[in-house]
Amino acid sequence: MVSSLIAPTLPRYPAPIAEQTLTKLGNPDARADRRLETFETADTTLEVVLHCREFTCRCPITGQPDWAEITISYRPKARIVESKSVKLYMETFREEGIFHEHLATTIRDDFVAALDPQSLDVTVMFSQRGGIAIDATSSYVA
Repeated sequence: MVSSLIAPTLPRYPAPIAEQTLTKLGNPDARADRRLETFETADTTLEVVLHCREFTCRCPITGQPDWAEITISYRPKARIVESKSVKLYMETFREEGIFHEHLATTIRDDFVAALDPQSLDVTVMFSQRGGIAIDATSSYVA
C-alpha cells in the first residue's frame, strides 16, 4: 500500500560549498582580519546562533584585558557566515581597546554588511571587573 503522505519539498541548496569562494576554511595560512566570508543558503526559515566563549579585548582607557562571551543570532536572507572567518575576525579585537557597548555595535554593523540578514542580534557578556559585569545587545531588523 502506497502512503498518501507526500514529503514536503525542502529548499535546494545553491552550488556545492567547494564551488563557492571560501579562502580561509581549510587554509592553514589564513590570518586574522575583519573580512567575514559567507556562503549561500536557500533556507530563509533558518536561524543561526554563534557562541564565542573565549573573546578577549582591552579596556580603551587602561589597556587592561577584558574577557567576554559573545552570542550572534541571525536569520539569513541568502547568506551564512563561515565559522573560521568568524574565529579570525574575533581574533582581531585581542589587542584593541574598545568599550563593551561599542563592540556590540561594531560586530552588528560588520555582520550586517557581510550578510544582509533578515534580522540579527549581537550580545556581548563581559566578565566582572571592578565588581561590575556588563552585557550589551545591539540589534538589526531589515
